[in-house]
Amino acid sequence: MKCVILAAGKGTRLRPLTEDTPKPLIKVSGKTLLDRIVESLPSAVDELIIVTGYLEEKIRKHCGDNFHGRKVTYIHQEEQKGTAHALWLCKDLLKGKGRFLFMFADDLHGSTDIARATSYSRSMLTLTTDSPEKFGIVVRHPDGTLAEIIEKPEHPPSNLASTGVMVLDDNIFKFDPFATETKGEYYLTDVIAEYAKEYPIAVVEQTMWIPIGYPEDIEKAEYILDKFGGSLA
Repeated sequence: MKCVILAAGKGTRLRPLTEDTPKPLIKVSGKTLLDRIVESLPSAVDELIIVTGYLEEKIRKHCGDNFHGRKVTYIHQEEQKGTAHALWLCKDLLKGKGRFLFMFADDLHGSTDIARATSYSRSMLTLTTDSPEKFGIVVRHPDGTLAEIIEKPEHPPSNLASTGVMVLDDNIFKFDPFATETKGEYYLTDVIAEYAKEYPIAVVEQTMWIPIGYPEDIEKAEYILDKFGGSLA
């Protein structure tokens, strides 16, 4: 199973830490975010597709061709045109390959939660949030599958946030990722909404999610990791 990891962003909210270091290589309790993320992946994941852009040579040097026992392929995203654009750059590597895992290089998740997500044909991890206006917000059908996902809604219909980890399959490439543009970017949430109408996505609530957006989030993450003995179980 392949895992697509988006790691092209400039991490502007984390400055000055990201002036000379790409966000995925910022360290939390002595380990880079990328190391912690890949270490948390289930054994079913045997290949990584890392989408790079900002300071990408440092990511390539850190990960090499084989990272934590997994083959690595790099995809260059020249312009930051959004999550859908980034995934479509990987299209040729994923078509005809069935299911794949999709995630970001700046959030930490429990390994048990990721493993649960991969037990479904298609799924997305979610967590209840007190600030739903900041995230992609999920509404479920009675059977627990995705009914609706809205990116940073002004009037949130729920407080269940998509945390960015999804199990998708290559049927997603049947849909037009560039139908809706928002401030020059193409969000994957717009594609997912259409995809889910034909290919049900299980909404899986997780127990651990540590988003890293600002410098103060690193201290919070280190506190949580210390509380759990340094692991992302």
